[in-house]
Amino acid sequence: MAKPTTVEIKLESTAGTGTFYVTKKNPRTKTEKMKVRKYDKKARKHVEFVEKKIK
Repeated sequence: MAKPTTVEIKLESTAGTGTFYVTKKNPRTKTEKMKVRKYDKKARKHVEFVEKKIK
């Protein structure tokens, strides 16, 4: 069986609330760390989420 080309990553909030999203990324095409503006439910506003490894 071949390895999957996508890996799961965790997008963690920079607001410090502990909110995170789990998504997939293709590391062959996107080599840099992801930064996405998404909605933080605890902070109740859009903030930047940065990529972290899933432990």
